[in-house]
Amino acid sequence: MERVLITGGASPLGGEIAAAMDDCHVRLLDEAWGDTTVSGPRVEAREGSLVDEAAVREAVRDVEVVIHTGDPPLDLPGIGRGREERLLDLATRGTHKLYNAAIEAGVRRFVYGSTLEIFDAYPETVYVSEFHRPLPTTEPASLARYLGEITSREFARDYSVSVTTLRLGRMVYEEDVAGRDRDLMWLDWRDAAATFRAASTLDRSSEMSWCGLTFSGRYALFHVCAPAENSRFVGRAHTLHEPVHGFGWKGERT
Repeated sequence: MERVLITGGASPLGGEIAAAMDDCHVRLLDEAWGDTTVSGPRVEAREGSLVDEAAVREAVRDVEVVIHTGDPPLDLPGIGRGREERLLDLATRGTHKLYNAAIEAGVRRFVYGSTLEIFDAYPETVYVSEFHRPLPTTEPASLARYLGEITSREFARDYSVSVTTLRLGRMVYEEDVAGRDRDLMWLDWRDAAATFRAASTLDRSSEMSWCGLTFSGRYALFHVCAPAENSRFVGRAHTLHEPVHGFGWKGERT
């Protein structure tokens, strides 16, 4: 049974990914658990921070895959400079410590969770592909995701590891938004989790090229949102997982 580490394990996304990895031993890492612990005979929950080197080294021990959700701890301050500094520190220093410890432990497959919000600066009329240049703002939450994405990418440049970035849409459950005006960034939590599961099996660590335009190198990224005709976000994530939850979209983009 393959052993997988999931960071942000106490978050809703961490829980959904753990449920999707039903044939793996799952180790969940987060700073605080409270009442959100995911349990089960194949699930192991650990408490620790990404910036705590000892905790991270213990967390990556004996795992084959690291799924770094990018989700911040649930006990992060709600507002203010303290929250902003923590977000940026976890995305940069925390991601670096995590990948460095994992590579030293022999891990060769990584999946990182970024966001499509890094394209918010583009006009609504622009179709955004995986080759478009991100235009992140200084808004801390999306900027932190982008910095984590860049940190992840650099490890694929410097080491023989396979790194896959998933730029996620706006997370909802399909049944919770029934009847609402549609949002072309919607992505069902369960489809997101299934995409993480599929991405976790990709191993391009032996590729000579670190990044190829045909996604043949050690680093690859995918735009992940629900399918829609004339979707704003153009990508190849369906090659990993064909979304089940399509929100019933038909017709032209508005």
